[in-house]
Amino acid sequence: MANDPIRLANGTELPAWTLTEAFIQASGPGGQNVNKVATSVQLRFQAKGAGVFTDAQFARLMRLAGRRATKAGEIVIEASRYRTRERNRQDARERLAALVEKALQPPPPPRRKTRPTRGSVERRLKAKAGRSAIKKMRGSVSDDD
Repeated sequence: MANDPIRLANGTELPAWTLTEAFIQASGPGGQNVNKVATSVQLRFQAKGAGVFTDAQFARLMRLAGRRATKAGEIVIEASRYRTRERNRQDARERLAALVEKALQPPPPPRRKTRPTRGSVERRLKAKAGRSAIKKMRGSVSDDD
């Protein structure tokens, strides 16, 4: 499993040589077991040298990775959600695959500016005039007898 490539939904494959796993002790609750067993996994993906991404896709991947990305072009994912080493390894690989798949999607088309319709403008102005009339009726009553 450690030397297996990660296959993505679109058919792209992240080569196994770009992936490095290290097991570290997890923090948090877990009793005596947490101090004895290194179940947390730290998965490093060398995105810069993988040869899978175009320049635009690589830039989008680094932007999406945020603070998980290093200046050297690596992505570091830490998984300590589960109590077993195998499940944390699987979780880290799934999270990396989801991140890469999101980066490989094409960007959404740019938003086209639209103008409000004439009817909606007229309705808005009519509602404003109505509210104005209601507020004018609230004024003080004058004694003009």
